[in-house]
Amino acid sequence: MKGLVIKNTGSWYVVHTEEGDINCKVKGNFRIKGIRTTNPVAVGDRVDITVNPDGNAFITAIEPRDNYIIRKAINLSKESHIIAANLDEAFLVVTLAHPVTSTTFIDRFLATAEAYRVKTTLLINKIDLLLEEEDKQYLDAVTYLYRSIGYDVMHISGLTGEGIDRLRERIAGKISLFSGNSGVGKSTIINDLLPGLELRTAAISDIHDTGMHTTTFSEMFPVPGGGWIIDTPGIKGFGTIDFERGEIAHFFPDIFEISHDCRYNNCTHTHEPGCAVLKALDDHRIAQSRYNSYLSILDDLNQDKYRKPY
Repeated sequence: MKGLVIKNTGSWYVVHTEEGDINCKVKGNFRIKGIRTTNPVAVGDRVDITVNPDGNAFITAIEPRDNYIIRKAINLSKESHIIAANLDEAFLVVTLAHPVTSTTFIDRFLATAEAYRVKTTLLINKIDLLLEEEDKQYLDAVTYLYRSIGYDVMHISGLTGEGIDRLRERIAGKISLFSGNSGVGKSTIINDLLPGLELRTAAISDIHDTGMHTTTFSEMFPVPGGGWIIDTPGIKGFGTIDFERGEIAHFFPDIFEISHDCRYNNCTHTHEPGCAVLKALDDHRIAQSRYNSYLSILDDLNQDKYRKPY
């Protein structure tokens, strides 16, 4: 029997089939095939399942993935954690106030999406809070930066509903991932898109201006008229995984385009003579924030933070 994994509870997977939703466990051999992840099966996976005579159901095979979003696992004994698979689009929910999403987090997520072929839209939420002229200028600057690179940027307010109708049109008939830091209003947006779902939301911490986790596991919800929304736990940091030093620039479209003019093919864009990227940085044709994010991933590799897969 074939199905779609719509929920991961840590020990059980809920698989959506033509006969209904079935609670499944994973066959033990999935965990000994050198898959260095905390979750060998991910939400969004298309799988084969077998139901034993005793009623217990097991996932026995995973179909090849079209793409996926992956991050460094919090559990250091593992290599990585697959957030979700087989996505039509990812929406990275960010906020420029209460809390402030760092550009480093944004760029790490976008670089990973580039590496694993996931189309991503930047969804700037809580624009109703950006009332001061300085806040509006920052919104314009962030919007211009990422649109100039080639990313779609949408403005939205989960509180007032601004932008929700357009977003609803975008997700129709598609499998859409919503991700972001805790506290950016992801659950509120999904509640707006799927009335009656009533995902739990939480207030922002007054002390740290950060969000509290309300989603524990990734889960897919059907969209009326077709499609699915994948809700994911809030992410504090985004550790990149499986990047080779020479390919990191490939996942920064703005840097990669200019790197073709570097004197050396193996240029790291840090110190080499004739580096077109460093020249573009001096000329303000590459944003300093983007270059800093690129360096932060290089620094991860320098410190050997990420183990090589077995």
